[in-house]
Amino acid sequence: MGVPRCLTIAGSDSGGGAGIQADLKAFAAADCHGMSAIVALTAQNTVGVTDVHEAPTRFVRAQLEAVFSDIGVDAAETRMLLFGPRIDTVSEFLAGYPIPLVVDPVMVASSGARLLREDAVETLVTRLFPLATVITPNLLEAEALAGGPAPRAELARRLYELGPRAVIVTGGHGEQAEDTLYYGERVVHIPVPRHDLAATHGAGCTHSATLAALLARGLDLEAAARQASAAAAEAVRSGLAGLGAGEGAVDVFGLGEP
Repeated sequence: MGVPRCLTIAGSDSGGGAGIQADLKAFAAADCHGMSAIVALTAQNTVGVTDVHEAPTRFVRAQLEAVFSDIGVDAAETRMLLFGPRIDTVSEFLAGYPIPLVVDPVMVASSGARLLREDAVETLVTRLFPLATVITPNLLEAEALAGGPAPRAELARRLYELGPRAVIVTGGHGEQAEDTLYYGERVVHIPVPRHDLAATHGAGCTHSATLAALLARGLDLEAAARQASAAAAEAVRSGLAGLGAGEGAVDVFGLGEP
């Protein structure tokens, strides 16, 4: 079959706004067949994360083996990996499959829940970053990984030196709303429109998932980055504000379009 196949390796959001639920919706919106390897289940809603149930590393590997051995994968993304042994398992497996890989180094949820343990950061950087086609930290994550505040291009350069083939510092945070793409000494500034709407839950997931889907479809990195930025911004614009008591979910299908 000619349909692009895209895999998310991430956690489940029981509220449906972020995690694999957001990823699968973004894959579908980008005309890709979506698949998942679930690393954790979260009890989560628009207000926050109340509990996390982790999948054993052997089961994470079993999911990867099941998908790759039968259906195949044209691109993959990783996000919520939580701790070092799981990062080791995923990295070891993906090292045998040189496909486009988007690594979203999510560290803390917008609600404040920690999604990457502090002692796992070094493992993420040393094991997974070198496999990545592109990493997609937001500004706060980029500052934490790069050792402190700096201009976006400088943050991207520092992270590029850690081994990924490209870096996108994503743009909703900070005074200037833009995504900054850095690869091969080239810096590309991608403006990101801001929308005054309480519906940003899942925006980062939507961005990285769309980026992976577009790479699966064969787009070059810069074109994929621009389209992923636009898709995430549009998902916020048509987001489901008022869905729950907290930050509403983004919407890639325009169901909540004003």
